[in-house]
Amino acid sequence: MSLDLALRLTEILLGLAFLQQSLEHLHAPKDEQRLFFPRIVLSVLLLLGFYTQWVCLGLVLLGLFILKRFQGPYNGGSDRMSLLILCCVSLVHFMPALRWQEYVFGYLALQLALSYFISGWVKIVNPEWRSGRALQDVFCFSAYPVSESLRGWADRPRLLLLMSWAVMLFELLFPFTLLTQTTLIIGLVIAAIFHFGNALLFGLNRFFWIWLAAYPSILWLQHRIFDAGQIWN
Repeated sequence: MSLDLALRLTEILLGLAFLQQSLEHLHAPKDEQRLFFPRIVLSVLLLLGFYTQWVCLGLVLLGLFILKRFQGPYNGGSDRMSLLILCCVSLVHFMPALRWQEYVFGYLALQLALSYFISGWVKIVNPEWRSGRALQDVFCFSAYPVSESLRGWADRPRLLLLMSWAVMLFELLFPFTLLTQTTLIIGLVIAAIFHFGNALLFGLNRFFWIWLAAYPSILWLQHRIFDAGQIWN
């Protein structure tokens, strides 16, 4: 995958993610609408590839105003990943040389891999995750829109223990998927299914779309590393 193709795919997925996030604010107070309506317009322009570098810069500036309005990333990890991808894409457009563009885009890919690894590390050092208790609490007491039938999973400790370890091990081992293109594609499919499941079970739909937006960068990086290895051989 070429850098240009990976970058364009990232822009399209980022535009879709921003549209989904911004549409939630159309019936919000007026001060929010003033921030998110322009974001919708810029997101559509990003999808169309219209003056992309300036659209990205506009989205960065607008993102700073949104941070000020909510006194930080009010949706936590999804907002931080949104800004990370947006800033990296913007920097790629303004870098003066291809080498620096690759450095910035490669940084985004590494941050994606680390996001899974660090999440797994934080979980595995927590005894409540290792025992499955953390997932029990999620289904028992979470304010997320879990249906009553799914809350019954809290009474199945063995299942939740297995699920806990499956999530932790996958996240910790994710960086190793970079070893081959096949393992990376399999890893990304599993990760996408994981995010999609969280969106269905807990309403964490923002994580699904924005993490997908970073996937082209890691596909490009794996391809770039493989090509570099062939040159040295």
